[in-house]
Amino acid sequence: MKIHIRGCAAAALCMSLAGPHGEGVFASDDAVITEEIVVQGRRAYIGEFAPLEIPQADQRISIQQLEDANALNINQALDLSASAVRQNNFGGLWNSFAIRGFVGDENLPSNYLVNGFNAGRGFGGPRDISGIESLEVLKGPRAAIFGRGEPGGAVNLVTKRPTFDSGGRLRLSAGRFSTYRADIDYQTTFGENVGLRLAGFFEDAESFRDTIETERHGLSPSVAIRFSDRTELRYELEYSDQEIPFDRGIVSVDGDIDRLPVDRFLGEPGDGPMQAEVLGHQIELQHDFNDSLSLLIGGGYRDTSLQGFSTEPELSGSRQLLITSRATPLADGQTLTRQRRYRDYDATYEVLRAELSGRFTAGGITHRFMVGADIDRFDNDQVFLRARAAGISPASTLQELQAINIFDPVYGAFPLPTPAPLTDRLETQKSRGVYLQDQISIGEQFDVRVGVRYDDYEQVLDNRRSASRSSLDESRWSPQLGVVYRAAEAVALYATYGENFRPLSGADANGNGFDPNQTESLELGVKLTFNDGAMAANAAFFRIKQDNILVVDDPSAFTLAAIGEAESQGFELDLSGEIADGLHFWLSYAYVDAEVGNDVNDPNFGLPVNSGDRLLNIPENQLALQVTRNLTFRGLSARVGGGVLYVDDRLGEVGTRFELPDYTLVHLFGELRISDRISVRADVNNLLDETWYPNSFSSLWIQPGEPRSYRISLDIRL
Repeated sequence: MKIHIRGCAAAALCMSLAGPHGEGVFASDDAVITEEIVVQGRRAYIGEFAPLEIPQADQRISIQQLEDANALNINQALDLSASAVRQNNFGGLWNSFAIRGFVGDENLPSNYLVNGFNAGRGFGGPRDISGIESLEVLKGPRAAIFGRGEPGGAVNLVTKRPTFDSGGRLRLSAGRFSTYRADIDYQTTFGENVGLRLAGFFEDAESFRDTIETERHGLSPSVAIRFSDRTELRYELEYSDQEIPFDRGIVSVDGDIDRLPVDRFLGEPGDGPMQAEVLGHQIELQHDFNDSLSLLIGGGYRDTSLQGFSTEPELSGSRQLLITSRATPLADGQTLTRQRRYRDYDATYEVLRAELSGRFTAGGITHRFMVGADIDRFDNDQVFLRARAAGISPASTLQELQAINIFDPVYGAFPLPTPAPLTDRLETQKSRGVYLQDQISIGEQFDVRVGVRYDDYEQVLDNRRSASRSSLDESRWSPQLGVVYRAAEAVALYATYGENFRPLSGADANGNGFDPNQTESLELGVKLTFNDGAMAANAAFFRIKQDNILVVDDPSAFTLAAIGEAESQGFELDLSGEIADGLHFWLSYAYVDAEVGNDVNDPNFGLPVNSGDRLLNIPENQLALQVTRNLTFRGLSARVGGGVLYVDDRLGEVGTRFELPDYTLVHLFGELRISDRISVRADVNNLLDETWYPNSFSSLWIQPGEPRSYRISLDIRL
């Protein structure tokens, strides 16, 4: 059956209660799968459109699909989308991903949206899936609506909100490497017009990595108040506190990535964990004037911090004893030179936004429009200290070099040095924007989407250490044009062009800010539904060109300029839905050819990079497959399934030929409901015990992946 719902509150209700194919959190006990619910109501900043009416490739990953994949954080969730690939995760301290070959600022976490608000900026640690109802991968430039953002697309997190129902679930789990976790999701009502919901988690875990142990917890309470059938107020809080040791992973020895075991930790346990905290607020007021016109006003505030010590491998060739091929003549192939760092990062993000949306028909032509305005501010406060050797000479001592033998590490062999000041700065980004989007339906087969946004952008960088200031004032138009042709009831052809921009941090040799990074994208695709609407597919060709990439313009002075170029082109195929009664299928494949567009020097080491060189950590081929089956076992409802993730080889270090090998991961699970309220589940990740490396920054900073692991869970309905 299809239920057409108008209004954001009703849409949120259906999205909360329905899994990917209508499997409810509070579903009846005598059936695992109910009939499919197709939500076509208006959503904030997205609009009121059926999937075949959207001239872009979007993926929605539901909570059920996330649970089937055993995903606990954003990086694991995005493995289901072949268009999103893992990037340098800053020693495990944040989320970083590239979409369609392009990543944002490698010195900041990848930005993501929460209910349409820019909320990923900051240092709150890796985002947990607790409190998330679904995850959307919005491919291609989205600046025409959302403003500045990542060049390849956007990730939007849809949070768990009150649905004016009562009930919940408690999940307790234990797994390999002494991993223990508890999740709760409970909601209730006060009268008929006030709904409360609480989602939270606690996790204490050791690791396959020596000496590494983490402790994390978080809460996401929310409240919804219905003043009338047409007016609703929603408030959400995000809180988390995470203690995670900084871990740069393993090193490659003269190009051999397999010389060290994947559990080898090369930092100092004495540094203790880094602490990442976040406290965020989001509030929205929605009022429907009538069935055709709606107003949404919202605001958000997010305060994040990251603090702690780390000991990390030196990347400077003149200070590294390990690499015999390009370092000092004293290099021996076994002694790793390190530096000690202290970071005290704080960031705040504030945003206010108002949007009027609706539809009207004039002259037989239907318009569905959104018009809005927003204002935001991002403060990035960084204090960075470092202790490192001045250089390597025959007189250098192992203590001065903070050295460790990679084959026989002895932790705490020397007193940990006190880092000295290196960076002390505050960067403030302010933006004011207005936007308009109109989707014009000409007859029943042809839609045209026209969108444009204007941003007035200001950036101020206060270098407190040098008592200097640089600033930049810019304005940007971000257009979008898309067309959709409904070739048949279940077939739509589309094309879209869009532009995007992203501010760049820092200043050039003259103390001036950089021109923003600019992206242009063209996409052609076809959307299909079949099996009576239970299956959906999207195939797309895309081409993206990026300008104003930050690179070194003078290697002798190591000054920076926004003069780099890059290109990405490829093909994507996404297929998901119910193949047969109780049998569900998810396939996501991407071929991405991403390369440097001009001869430059990279911004980290000043190494020459040639036009046509590959981009860091971007595979040409990636495939995610997941199949699940609902069945009955001895009269009890059950669910079984598994998935495969294949990632092609990738460039592992800019300016060199070092590569990360391809890998294939296999996941299996089984779930059995043993009573009306209790179910048990078992997961096995990396079934084949593959040695794999999800990302690297250099041949000395390589992140190894987890070997075979398992998890047993007990789910209790409240």
